[in-house]
Amino acid sequence: MSYLNTLVFGIYPYIAILIMLVGTWARYDNSQFTWRAQSTQILSKKNMVWASVMFHVGVLVIFFGHLAGLLTPHFVYEPFMSAGAKQVMAIVVGGIAGAMALIGGIALAVRRLTNPRVQASSTFSDNMIIVILMVQVALGMLTIYPTLGHLDGSTMLLLASWAQGILTFQGDAASHIAGVHWIYKTHIFLGLTIFVLFPFTRLVHMLSVPLEYFGRKYQVVRKRV
Repeated sequence: MSYLNTLVFGIYPYIAILIMLVGTWARYDNSQFTWRAQSTQILSKKNMVWASVMFHVGVLVIFFGHLAGLLTPHFVYEPFMSAGAKQVMAIVVGGIAGAMALIGGIALAVRRLTNPRVQASSTFSDNMIIVILMVQVALGMLTIYPTLGHLDGSTMLLLASWAQGILTFQGDAASHIAGVHWIYKTHIFLGLTIFVLFPFTRLVHMLSVPLEYFGRKYQVVRKRV
């Protein structure tokens, strides 16, 4: 079990990150035409707006919440917030964001898998990634249950130690989460697998934030006389 734990949580993270970085670079360099969100709103607007807003807002809050929660060293927030308080905040904020992402994502998944027009324009990777994302969000919601059993922040500290250990190339990083609940481990493993799939799906559009939109000149539109 120790070897498997090291393989999955000590070695696999680097493989996943490497594939994501190299694969993303290669796709952008060789297949820029495929680098797009490929919106299906023009095909069907039913349940599109509210579901898309809930899903994207929820996912963004979850992503940046994980980023800040896992990679912020304990000594940074310790003077004004205990690990237990941080864990409670993560449960509340993450629970709300997770519910939003799950409700919106399920609506989008059902639309993609059942609407004939949307289904005809969807690829296997489109259908696969939305299902995987929903499973991942559901697993994240399920982690709330074991977390409620220890609100002292101990588990959060272990998960943060693992993430920071991976980031700083510590050889024993995997040992930090050797004894955590299997739901956390499954959630982490699937998250790393999403990194692997990232360059080969529409998820790459996350990196194309249209910041130039806010600084572009106004467009003058006139009616035809």
